Amino acid sequence: MRFLVLLVVVLFFSPAAFSQTVYSSVKNYQVYYGSAKRNTQDWLILRKFEDRGKTYVMLVEPHDLHTKIDEIEPYTITPMTLAQARKYFAATAYEKAISKAEKQSKTIQDAGIQRGMPEETGITLTADLCPSHRPLDRRIFTDIFNEFKKVERPVPIALSVTGLWMNDHQADLAWLKDLQQKQEIYITWINHSYNHRVSKTLPLTQNFLLENGTDIYTEVTKTEIDMLKNGLLPSAFFRFPGLVSDQQLVYKITDLGLIPIGTDAWLAKGQQPQAGSIVLIHGNGNEPVGVDDFIKLLRSKTQAIVNKQWLLYDLRESVEDDVAR
Repeated sequence: MRFLVLLVVVLFFSPAAFSQTVYSSVKNYQVYYGSAKRNTQDWLILRKFEDRGKTYVMLVEPHDLHTKIDEIEPYTITPMTLAQARKYFAATAYEKAISKAEKQSKTIQDAGIQRGMPEETGITLTADLCPSHRPLDRRIFTDIFNEFKKVERPVPIALSVTGLWMNDHQADLAWLKDLQQKQEIYITWINHSYNHRVSKTLPLTQNFLLENGTDIYTEVTKTEIDMLKNGLLPSAFFRFPGLVSDQQLVYKITDLGLIPIGTDAWLAKGQQPQAGSIVLIHGNGNEPVGVDDFIKLLRSKTQAIVNKQWLLYDLRESVEDDVAR
Protein backbone atom coordinates (compact mmCIF):
# COMPACT_ATOMS: atom_id res chain seq x y z
CA MET A 1 0.00 0.00 0.00
CA ARG A 2 2.89 2.37 0.69
CA PHE A 3 4.01 2.09 -2.92
CA LEU A 4 0.56 2.93 -4.26
CA VAL A 5 0.24 5.95 -1.99
CA LEU A 6 3.66 7.23 -3.03
CA LEU A 7 2.84 6.99 -6.71
CA VAL A 8 -0.45 8.82 -6.28
CA VAL A 9 1.37 11.66 -4.52
CA VAL A 10 3.91 11.87 -7.33
CA LEU A 11 1.28 11.95 -10.03
CA PHE A 12 -0.61 14.80 -8.41
CA PHE A 13 2.29 17.22 -7.90
CA SER A 14 1.05 20.55 -9.23
CA PRO A 15 3.21 22.49 -11.70
CA ALA A 16 3.63 25.19 -9.04
CA ALA A 17 5.52 22.68 -6.89
CA PHE A 18 8.35 22.77 -9.43
CA SER A 19 8.57 26.51 -9.92
CA GLN A 20 9.77 28.74 -7.11
CA THR A 21 9.60 32.52 -7.18
CA VAL A 22 12.86 34.46 -7.08
CA TYR A 23 12.86 36.94 -4.20
CA SER A 24 15.58 39.29 -5.37
CA SER A 25 15.19 42.12 -2.84
CA VAL A 26 14.83 40.37 0.54
CA LYS A 27 14.74 42.79 3.49
CA ASN A 28 14.12 42.53 7.23
CA TYR A 29 14.57 38.76 7.19
CA GLN A 30 13.81 37.34 10.62
CA VAL A 31 13.17 34.14 12.50
CA TYR A 32 9.51 34.40 13.40
CA TYR A 33 7.20 31.84 15.00
CA GLY A 34 3.45 31.56 15.12
CA SER A 35 0.33 30.08 13.64
CA ALA A 36 -0.98 31.11 10.22
CA LYS A 37 -4.57 30.08 9.58
CA ARG A 38 -6.36 30.17 6.26
CA ASN A 39 -9.68 28.41 5.79
CA THR A 40 -9.26 25.15 7.74
CA GLN A 41 -5.49 24.93 7.27
CA ASP A 42 -3.19 25.78 10.17
CA TRP A 43 0.46 26.39 9.25
CA LEU A 44 3.51 26.92 11.42
CA ILE A 45 5.40 30.14 10.63
CA LEU A 46 9.21 29.86 10.67
CA ARG A 47 10.35 33.08 8.98
CA LYS A 48 9.09 36.51 7.92
CA PHE A 49 10.62 38.93 5.41
CA GLU A 50 9.86 41.72 2.95
CA ASP A 51 10.44 41.82 -0.78
CA ARG A 52 9.54 44.67 -3.13
CA GLY A 53 6.99 46.23 -0.82
CA LYS A 54 5.23 43.02 0.28
CA THR A 55 5.52 40.97 3.47
CA TYR A 56 6.00 37.22 3.18
CA VAL A 57 6.14 34.28 5.56
CA MET A 58 7.85 30.92 5.23
CA LEU A 59 5.38 28.28 6.36
CA VAL A 60 5.73 24.61 7.18
CA GLU A 61 2.79 22.22 7.04
CA PRO A 62 3.39 20.56 10.42
CA HIS A 63 1.90 17.18 9.51
CA ASP A 64 3.66 16.41 6.23
CA LEU A 65 6.62 18.82 6.63
CA HIS A 66 6.44 20.53 3.25
CA THR A 67 7.15 24.27 3.18
CA LYS A 68 5.98 27.22 1.13
CA ILE A 69 6.46 30.99 0.86
CA ASP A 70 3.31 33.09 0.78
CA GLU A 71 2.16 36.65 1.28
CA ILE A 72 1.11 37.26 4.86
CA GLU A 73 -2.15 39.07 4.12
CA PRO A 74 -4.53 36.14 3.43
CA TYR A 75 -3.70 34.51 6.78
CA THR A 76 -4.86 35.05 10.34
CA ILE A 77 -1.56 35.35 12.20
CA THR A 78 -1.01 34.45 15.85
CA PRO A 79 2.58 35.32 16.89
CA MET A 80 4.16 32.87 19.36
CA THR A 81 7.43 32.13 21.06
CA LEU A 82 9.14 28.98 19.85
CA ALA A 83 8.12 27.19 23.05
CA GLN A 84 4.50 28.20 22.53
CA ALA A 85 4.58 27.13 18.90
CA ARG A 86 6.06 23.74 19.75
CA LYS A 87 3.41 23.19 22.40
CA TYR A 88 0.64 24.31 20.04
CA PHE A 89 1.82 21.88 17.33
CA ALA A 90 2.82 19.15 19.82
CA ALA A 91 0.82 16.38 18.15
CA THR A 92 2.35 16.93 14.70
CA ALA A 93 5.16 15.22 12.80
CA TYR A 94 7.15 18.47 12.94
CA GLU A 95 7.31 18.60 16.73
CA LYS A 96 7.91 14.87 17.01
CA ALA A 97 10.82 15.12 14.56
CA ILE A 98 12.35 18.10 16.38
CA SER A 99 12.05 16.26 19.71
CA LYS A 100 13.58 13.07 18.30
CA ALA A 101 16.52 15.01 16.88
CA GLU A 102 17.13 16.67 20.25
CA LYS A 103 17.13 13.29 21.98
CA GLN A 104 19.88 12.19 19.59
CA SER A 105 22.06 15.26 20.17
CA LYS A 106 24.88 14.08 22.41
CA THR A 107 27.13 12.38 19.87
CA ILE A 108 29.91 14.42 18.26
CA GLN A 109 29.04 13.03 14.82
CA ASP A 110 25.73 12.22 13.16
CA ALA A 111 23.28 13.76 15.59
CA GLY A 112 19.68 14.16 14.51
CA ILE A 113 17.41 11.88 12.52
CA GLN A 114 19.48 9.17 10.85
CA ARG A 115 16.95 6.95 9.10
CA GLY A 116 13.29 6.72 8.14
CA MET A 117 10.72 4.24 6.88
CA PRO A 118 12.37 1.21 8.54
CA GLU A 119 9.80 -1.24 7.19
CA GLU A 120 9.92 -0.12 3.56
CA THR A 121 12.07 -1.40 0.71
CA GLY A 122 14.09 1.50 -0.60
CA ILE A 123 16.07 4.48 0.65
CA THR A 124 15.97 8.24 1.02
CA LEU A 125 18.82 9.79 -0.98
CA THR A 126 20.56 12.92 0.28
CA ALA A 127 23.48 14.56 -1.51
CA ASP A 128 25.60 17.30 0.05
CA LEU A 129 26.73 20.32 -1.96
CA CYS A 130 29.64 21.63 0.11
CA PRO A 131 31.92 24.40 -1.21
CA SER A 132 34.05 22.98 -4.02
CA HIS A 133 36.15 24.08 -7.00
CA ARG A 134 34.93 21.01 -8.90
CA PRO A 135 31.72 20.96 -10.95
CA LEU A 136 28.55 19.18 -9.87
CA ASP A 137 28.74 15.40 -10.29
CA ARG A 138 25.81 15.17 -12.69
CA ARG A 139 25.96 11.36 -12.92
CA ILE A 140 23.88 11.14 -9.75
CA PHE A 141 20.93 12.90 -11.30
CA THR A 142 21.06 11.44 -14.79
CA ASP A 143 21.42 7.89 -13.46
CA ILE A 144 18.59 8.08 -10.93
CA PHE A 145 16.26 9.59 -13.51
CA ASN A 146 17.11 6.93 -16.09
CA GLU A 147 16.58 4.12 -13.57
CA PHE A 148 13.34 5.40 -12.06
CA LYS A 149 11.59 7.32 -14.87
CA LYS A 150 9.23 4.47 -15.73
CA VAL A 151 8.08 3.78 -12.16
CA GLU A 152 8.61 6.97 -10.16
CA ARG A 153 8.56 10.45 -11.63
CA PRO A 154 9.60 12.96 -10.46
CA VAL A 155 12.36 11.16 -8.58
CA PRO A 156 12.76 12.60 -5.07
CA ILE A 157 16.18 13.68 -3.82
CA ALA A 158 17.23 15.92 -0.92
CA LEU A 159 20.16 18.28 -1.53
CA SER A 160 22.05 19.84 1.36
CA VAL A 161 23.28 23.13 -0.06
CA THR A 162 25.76 25.70 1.23
CA GLY A 163 25.62 29.38 0.41
CA LEU A 164 29.12 29.35 -1.06
CA TRP A 165 28.28 26.44 -3.39
CA MET A 166 25.14 28.19 -4.64
CA ASN A 167 26.94 31.39 -5.44
CA ASP A 168 30.01 29.73 -7.00
CA HIS A 169 28.08 27.20 -9.14
CA GLN A 170 25.33 29.15 -10.85
CA ALA A 171 25.44 27.03 -14.02
CA ASP A 172 25.12 23.79 -12.05
CA LEU A 173 22.32 25.29 -9.97
CA ALA A 174 20.46 26.33 -13.12
CA TRP A 175 20.84 22.79 -14.48
CA LEU A 176 19.30 21.31 -11.31
CA LYS A 177 16.43 23.79 -11.39
CA ASP A 178 15.78 22.88 -15.01
CA LEU A 179 15.57 19.17 -14.12
CA GLN A 180 13.03 20.01 -11.46
CA GLN A 181 11.07 22.28 -13.80
CA LYS A 182 10.88 19.39 -16.30
CA GLN A 183 9.53 17.22 -13.45
CA GLU A 184 12.38 14.75 -13.79
CA ILE A 185 13.44 15.15 -10.16
CA TYR A 186 11.88 16.74 -7.10
CA ILE A 187 14.37 18.45 -4.79
CA THR A 188 14.02 19.04 -1.07
CA TRP A 189 16.57 21.77 -0.28
CA ILE A 190 18.33 21.25 3.06
CA ASN A 191 20.23 24.09 4.75
CA HIS A 192 23.89 23.04 5.07
CA SER A 193 25.24 26.37 6.47
CA TYR A 194 26.72 29.21 4.47
CA ASN A 195 30.50 28.79 4.75
CA HIS A 196 31.01 25.12 5.75
CA ARG A 197 34.40 25.93 7.29
CA VAL A 198 36.64 22.93 7.99
CA SER A 199 40.14 22.51 9.37
CA LYS A 200 42.51 19.61 8.68
CA THR A 201 44.23 20.09 12.04
CA LEU A 202 41.55 20.97 14.59
CA PRO A 203 39.85 18.18 16.55
CA LEU A 204 36.17 17.56 15.82
CA THR A 205 35.18 19.29 19.05
CA GLN A 206 36.55 22.55 17.59
CA ASN A 207 35.86 21.94 13.92
CA PHE A 208 33.18 22.76 11.33
CA LEU A 209 30.37 24.73 13.01
CA LEU A 210 32.03 24.13 16.39
CA GLU A 211 34.93 26.38 15.35
CA ASN A 212 35.39 29.36 17.65
CA GLY A 213 33.70 32.51 16.40
CA THR A 214 31.06 30.77 14.29
CA ASP A 215 27.82 32.76 14.07
CA ILE A 216 25.15 30.06 13.76
CA TYR A 217 22.32 32.52 13.17
CA THR A 218 24.12 34.03 10.17
CA GLU A 219 25.22 30.64 8.82
CA VAL A 220 21.58 29.53 8.74
CA THR A 221 19.70 32.67 7.74
CA LYS A 222 22.19 33.88 5.12
CA THR A 223 21.87 30.51 3.38
CA GLU A 224 18.08 30.78 3.45
CA ILE A 225 18.16 34.29 2.01
CA ASP A 226 20.43 33.15 -0.82
CA MET A 227 18.11 30.20 -1.47
CA LEU A 228 15.23 32.64 -1.91
CA LYS A 229 17.29 34.91 -4.15
CA ASN A 230 18.16 31.90 -6.31
CA GLY A 231 14.58 30.68 -6.58
CA LEU A 232 14.96 27.73 -4.18
CA LEU A 233 12.41 26.78 -1.54
CA PRO A 234 14.03 26.24 1.88
CA SER A 235 12.86 23.15 3.74
CA ALA A 236 12.49 22.66 7.49
CA PHE A 237 15.68 20.53 7.57
CA PHE A 238 19.33 21.20 8.43
CA ARG A 239 22.42 19.04 7.97
CA PHE A 240 25.57 19.74 9.98
CA PRO A 241 28.75 20.13 7.90
CA GLY A 242 30.85 17.02 8.41
CA LEU A 243 27.88 15.70 10.44
CA VAL A 244 29.72 17.30 13.38
CA SER A 245 27.87 18.94 16.28
CA ASP A 246 27.45 18.89 20.03
CA GLN A 247 24.32 19.07 22.13
CA GLN A 248 24.45 22.84 22.47
CA LEU A 249 24.77 23.27 18.71
CA VAL A 250 21.86 20.91 18.02
CA TYR A 251 19.67 23.02 20.29
CA LYS A 252 20.78 26.20 18.53
CA ILE A 253 19.55 24.68 15.26
CA THR A 254 16.25 23.47 16.69
CA ASP A 255 15.81 26.91 18.30
CA LEU A 256 15.88 28.22 14.73
CA GLY A 257 12.99 25.88 13.95
CA LEU A 258 14.98 23.38 11.87
CA ILE A 259 15.13 19.57 12.07
CA PRO A 260 18.69 18.14 12.03
CA ILE A 261 19.14 15.31 9.51
CA GLY A 262 21.96 12.78 9.78
CA THR A 263 22.57 9.50 7.99
CA ASP A 264 23.05 5.82 8.71
CA ALA A 265 24.71 5.16 5.35
CA TRP A 266 27.55 7.48 4.29
CA LEU A 267 28.57 5.44 1.25
CA ALA A 268 32.09 6.81 0.84
CA LYS A 269 32.86 5.61 4.38
CA GLY A 270 31.74 2.09 3.59
CA GLN A 271 28.44 2.26 5.45
CA GLN A 272 25.94 0.00 3.68
CA PRO A 273 22.34 1.14 3.26
CA GLN A 274 19.52 -0.89 4.74
CA ALA A 275 15.79 -0.72 4.10
CA GLY A 276 14.70 2.79 5.08
CA SER A 277 18.21 4.26 5.23
CA ILE A 278 18.88 7.96 4.80
CA VAL A 279 21.84 7.67 2.42
CA LEU A 280 24.56 10.32 2.15
CA ILE A 281 26.71 10.99 -0.87
CA HIS A 282 28.48 14.17 -1.96
CA GLY A 283 27.41 15.69 -5.24
CA ASN A 284 29.99 18.48 -5.33
CA GLY A 285 32.65 16.49 -7.19
CA ASN A 286 34.81 15.92 -4.10
CA GLU A 287 33.73 12.36 -3.33
CA PRO A 288 33.56 10.26 -6.53
CA VAL A 289 33.88 7.02 -4.55
CA GLY A 290 30.56 7.58 -2.84
CA VAL A 291 28.89 8.44 -6.14
CA ASP A 292 30.38 5.33 -7.78
CA ASP A 293 29.06 3.20 -4.91
CA PHE A 294 25.59 4.71 -5.29
CA ILE A 295 25.53 4.07 -9.02
CA LYS A 296 26.57 0.44 -8.39
CA LEU A 297 23.76 0.17 -5.83
CA LEU A 298 21.26 1.54 -8.34
CA ARG A 299 22.31 -0.90 -11.03
CA SER A 300 22.12 -3.83 -8.62
CA LYS A 301 18.49 -2.88 -7.94
CA THR A 302 17.40 -2.48 -11.57
CA GLN A 303 14.93 -5.36 -11.57
CA ALA A 304 13.56 -4.47 -8.14
CA ILE A 305 13.02 -0.90 -9.35
CA VAL A 306 11.19 -2.13 -12.44
CA ASN A 307 8.97 -4.27 -10.20
CA LYS A 308 8.37 -1.29 -7.87
CA GLN A 309 10.01 -3.23 -5.04
CA TRP A 310 12.82 -0.71 -4.41
CA LEU A 311 12.06 3.01 -4.51
CA LEU A 312 13.49 6.36 -3.53
CA TYR A 313 11.50 8.19 -0.86
CA ASP A 314 10.88 11.87 -0.31
CA LEU A 315 12.78 12.97 2.82
CA ARG A 316 9.70 14.65 4.25
CA GLU A 317 7.61 11.52 3.85
CA SER A 318 10.40 9.39 5.27
CA VAL A 319 10.78 11.52 8.41
CA GLU A 320 7.02 11.79 8.84
CA ASP A 321 6.66 8.01 8.61
CA ASP A 322 9.53 7.44 11.06
CA VAL A 323 8.22 9.70 13.83
CA ALA A 324 4.68 8.36 13.44
CA ARG A 325 5.80 4.93 14.67
